[in-house]
Amino acid sequence: MRARIGAGRVVSTLTRSIYEGPSEPPLLPHTIPEHFSSIVREFGDRPAVICRTPTTDRDALPKLPAEGLPAAVETTLSYEKLDLASNALAHSLRSLGVKKGDRVAVSLGNTAEFAALTYAIFKLGAILVPLNPSFNVKQVTAALNHLGVELLIIGAVTDLAYKPCRGRSNLPLLQTLVPDLESGRVESPEVPTLKTVVIVDNSASHPLSGFPPLASLRSLTPFTSLVPDLTTLRASASTFAARAVNPDSPLSATDTVNIQFTSGTTSQPKAAMLSHTNILNNGALIAHRMGLEPSDLIVCPPPLFHCFGSVLGYMATATTGAAILFPSPAFDPQATLRMVADHRATGLYGVATMFVAMFELLHQRPDLIPRDKVAAFPTHLRKGIGAGSSVPESIMRRLYATFGLRDLVICYGMTETSPVSCMTSPADTFEKRTRTVGRVMPHTKVKIVDPSDRRRVLPIGEKGELAAAGYLVMQGYWGDKERTEEVRRVERDGEGEGATEEVWMYSGDEASMDEDGYVEITGRIKDLIIRGGENIHPLEIENCLFQHPLVAEVSVVGVPDDKYGESVGAFVIAREGVVVEGEGGEGGEGEEKTTETTPGAKGEVLTRDSVREWVRTHLSSHLVPKHVWFVKEYPKTASGKIQKFKLRETAKQLLEAGR
Repeated sequence: MRARIGAGRVVSTLTRSIYEGPSEPPLLPHTIPEHFSSIVREFGDRPAVICRTPTTDRDALPKLPAEGLPAAVETTLSYEKLDLASNALAHSLRSLGVKKGDRVAVSLGNTAEFAALTYAIFKLGAILVPLNPSFNVKQVTAALNHLGVELLIIGAVTDLAYKPCRGRSNLPLLQTLVPDLESGRVESPEVPTLKTVVIVDNSASHPLSGFPPLASLRSLTPFTSLVPDLTTLRASASTFAARAVNPDSPLSATDTVNIQFTSGTTSQPKAAMLSHTNILNNGALIAHRMGLEPSDLIVCPPPLFHCFGSVLGYMATATTGAAILFPSPAFDPQATLRMVADHRATGLYGVATMFVAMFELLHQRPDLIPRDKVAAFPTHLRKGIGAGSSVPESIMRRLYATFGLRDLVICYGMTETSPVSCMTSPADTFEKRTRTVGRVMPHTKVKIVDPSDRRRVLPIGEKGELAAAGYLVMQGYWGDKERTEEVRRVERDGEGEGATEEVWMYSGDEASMDEDGYVEITGRIKDLIIRGGENIHPLEIENCLFQHPLVAEVSVVGVPDDKYGESVGAFVIAREGVVVEGEGGEGGEGEEKTTETTPGAKGEVLTRDSVREWVRTHLSSHLVPKHVWFVKEYPKTASGKIQKFKLRETAKQLLEAGR
């Protein structure tokens, strides 16, 4: 048995892939409101949340007169103001009938309203149910019915990633939920439990949305009737806000406080139940390992309705007195870069696709951000998190060179583990931060098991299924005992009277562990490509193609093959300004090949053969993609993960069409 090593200790012989994190710092025993109260007392005058409304340029909204272009509005909430605003909202929600245990659905972008609502709901002991604002009416209806939601808080317009001020009006969705929006009553045949719909009127930021004046929609409750202005609250001026919030029954750290719908890479989102203990401690331990300090200003474009934004972002900063900066309600690379520059931020979060979008924007439009401000990034930017998917070595090096993110760390986890179970640290080598997801977090165990026999822990270095145990494991999927028992298992550790029981969460991810406990994620077990009986790991090919100078993004999937069972298919996004072969076609022998030039092309050409040759040169020949498709975007989850099940469906359709 090995003694303590750095961030953890081996809990078995060195030959088995099982590792336990340290017992320090100790777990926080509080509820989230209790801990937040201590942060407010210590850091009340410091900024807690800074956020901006979207803005855009004339090219994006050419139909508007000059005076019609929306300007970005920045809102700053200190910890004291956030406390007062959430108090006022909690009292207003109580007046609407919200009590402990009620599910409150929130469908908003990264806004001050969402930030304040989070703590208001927690203070009441109600359960926050964040919904992806881009959900269609079928998805919203299914979510509300599944959880028996009585109160929905939603924006008039859904902000769309990469499309600032060009959002989707939610009027059709609201008309389906509440057919009579003028009666003054909420009667919903689609969601019988629904009693109240609160509307956040953000239509001024979307002048072409066509959303009608709220006065004509009497069945909807304006958010401003709950709190007229989040920014003007003062304890001396608002006795309502200054009053303590007393839930109708005492809160416990083990209470479910958040239900997160899983991100949907497997096509069927599930409702994971998370407690105060889960979320509070995960945020605090993330902050501790990455070295967050009260003086930090962290720019966070990942969404608040996802664990990346809400736990890695909001909860991590709120447990340390640091500030979180939301550059726009939905991801906008230009707004993100401007927020970093204007506030001389010390940290930046993102997934690989977000970082790529920022690099591409700086390459295409160097005039958008003053050069002196971009040049200054490495002088103030240092910390950050990459998560949601792996960050390839080529992108990591660009993050170092362009942004100066020398202390950027990698987080790994899943919604069901609150979410982070493994994480690198700023002290880890560059190799460990690009090839692994670090070591297990405190008060957590991880192991690698045989997917066909989960009782068997695999030897060090072998690939298998990753599982995690500890305080961070969810309480289960709401109303779905069968699927809970598939992945959340109570297992006995040891023999005789000294044996204990542990709850393990099985990830479905394929991984391996080295002798020092560093974990490498090699892909989803279901994403493995089995070609002629040989396992091929898509991530290996993707990391190779990310090094190609003309490739911006790539995703590799298994494609049905008559000879080998499966073959390698690559969906490639070329860098801006590159000439590519005709989109969608295979360009096979005897087939006419075409090229497509992206705006500003410089004559550089990317072909299917050059993609294959790149892989052949850098990897073994059996990893060369048989099929290469050039695309302009991928189907993604809200957190930026590519939905490979949809790419596999697309590949089958293209092959059936002879492409």
